[in-house]
Amino acid sequence: MQTSEQLNELAAALAKAQAQVRGAIKDANNPHFKSSYADLASVWDACREAITANGLSVVQAPEPGPDGAVCVTTRLMH
Repeated sequence: MQTSEQLNELAAALAKAQAQVRGAIKDANNPHFKSSYADLASVWDACREAITANGLSVVQAPEPGPDGAVCVTTRLMH
């Protein structure tokens, strides 16, 4: 996969998005550690609006990993 050599536009859009991202709500419980955490849906809810408003997108693609494992590559695009 090819990526851009120039990241200035991506960096500017990401900086704007980061200023708009709010904290994720810890809405799930881990009984083993007796703690709460923000699940993936809560994390996505906290950043989705800021990402899309600044022309960014997130794409995830599975690919084979070592010893039969599955790896996921996450790519931030602009």
